[in-house]
Amino acid sequence: MVVSKPGLDEATKGKLLLILLAFFWGLSWPALRVALDELTPWATRLLGYSIGSATLIVLLKLQGRSFHIPFGRNWIHVFIAGMLNVVAFGLFGTFAQLSTATTRVIIINYSMPIWASMMAWMFFRERPNRWVAAGLALCLAGLTVLVYPVAAASMQEPTGLILAFLCALSWAAGTIYMKAFRIEGDLVAITMWQILVGAVVFAICYLIFVGPPVLEPLQARTWLGVAYSGFFGTAFAYFIWYNIIGKVSTATASLGTLANPVIGVIGSVIVLGEKLTAPDIIGFALIFAAAACVLLQPRPQAVGGA
Repeated sequence: MVVSKPGLDEATKGKLLLILLAFFWGLSWPALRVALDELTPWATRLLGYSIGSATLIVLLKLQGRSFHIPFGRNWIHVFIAGMLNVVAFGLFGTFAQLSTATTRVIIINYSMPIWASMMAWMFFRERPNRWVAAGLALCLAGLTVLVYPVAAASMQEPTGLILAFLCALSWAAGTIYMKAFRIEGDLVAITMWQILVGAVVFAICYLIFVGPPVLEPLQARTWLGVAYSGFFGTAFAYFIWYNIIGKVSTATASLGTLANPVIGVIGSVIVLGEKLTAPDIIGFALIFAAAACVLLQPRPQAVGGA
């Protein structure tokens, strides 16, 4: 009698995918900064989003999933969500990295859950509970610790921090928009179309601000940075994320996303040689704690449910 070895259960698979996702999303920040040494922000995002959307198309085809989005208002919502989640996020985040340390951009960007909670209060009347209130207080304290020494040293350097903050706000706004206007269709397909919107917009911006493309030799590290950003930081990251949903609990998924900035900051220190100052460390700890308050807050239990 042959006894087959039991495979991994869905929850274990989901947790392993969360670890992989943390590396994909976290390391995409230093990878992008490497590419920016030779490429303009317009070119970097155009190439990254083009690779990402093309890869998602292949993955959708391989799984036999539908690309279809019902005509009408759904396409309007795809375009607006794409402008917030992809174009504004990519624009502010990329230019922020040219103006300040990547570690600071990552730290500020992952304050997003706080702003999403505040927007939910403004638009959906979801009253903030004590966890969200504590998170907001910690986040504001962390931002103050980060911004004050930089602003005191120079009136030019805060530009990068402001852009990073706008990056977090655009991400939060896109999340809230997607919640308010539920788009019909496959989640991976919806994401692919949004990224494709980003690629088209950045292609237009490239022609306007840079001009017709000129082929020039690039270092291998630049191509690796762009490829990592497109394949892993965009396509495979989103593909994995939507395949994780349903395999693990909301609390586990939320805990997993908290690993992203940790991996990103450590990766920036190793890959880019950036050094964390005392305010950076304190600010990171405060904003990380703020995000944890929101993402890991106790969920109300359903009454009479299974």
